[in-house]
Amino acid sequence: MTDLGQSYPRYLEPGFTPFDPLALAGRTEEIVCQGDRRKYTKFYCPGVYGGIATGYTCGCCLRCIFCWVNWSRDFPEKYGFFASPADAFHRLSRVARKAGVDQLRISGAEPTLGKSHLLALLEKVESSPFRLFILETNGVLIGADADYARQIARFKKVHTRVSLKAGTPQAFTRKTGAKPESFELPFRGIENLLKAGASFHVAAMTADPRFVNKQERQSLIDRLASIHPALVSNLEEEVVSPYPTTLERLRHAGVRLAPNER
Repeated sequence: MTDLGQSYPRYLEPGFTPFDPLALAGRTEEIVCQGDRRKYTKFYCPGVYGGIATGYTCGCCLRCIFCWVNWSRDFPEKYGFFASPADAFHRLSRVARKAGVDQLRISGAEPTLGKSHLLALLEKVESSPFRLFILETNGVLIGADADYARQIARFKKVHTRVSLKAGTPQAFTRKTGAKPESFELPFRGIENLLKAGASFHVAAMTADPRFVNKQERQSLIDRLASIHPALVSNLEEEVVSPYPTTLERLRHAGVRLAPNER
């Protein structure tokens, strides 16, 4: 089986070499995608969004130091199972019916890896009785592929949540491992979704001063405002949650949180 070898970090450590997230996306897709099948770790219904049936994917094109996802992000060849779009929809539907909810979600790692799988899954959602599908993404692949945004916008039940990681290129590299020039990709993804008329909003860790200072927060807000003012008024501002994998990734990156900060 293909793995990531020594070309890309599994998680960030001091002195890491910045990488191209699109190249990492390609290598990761070789691991987590087989035709229109895609790797997942589990399907269940968490309480977020008032209860939502969720499929959790393996593999990502960033290495965020505050990521909450389990180690299937870093070692996708070791975790998960392959599911076709029909199988993923069946599993989501079964979880939703059991929990009595009418909304679905794909989250964890990076759900936009495997374009053909995701779009085929969204086709099934669109013709289903479910009310809403939430797609959570870092926006990198949508920024690199305007057609991806147009395809997502075709589905009226789909709402995309784009999670931004930093407010400057330097901070983006420090927190995600990606090269500074790739900082613009998520913002380009936002622009592509806006032009396509997709339903979406933006989230960012801007409510956590441990990771985003006032100047960086303002830079991020200014960048969003330059695209459209409504992006700022609808911004979902987050704080880092102390999941075990989050704390371990922070430790590897040389970031220590005091016990009262966790």
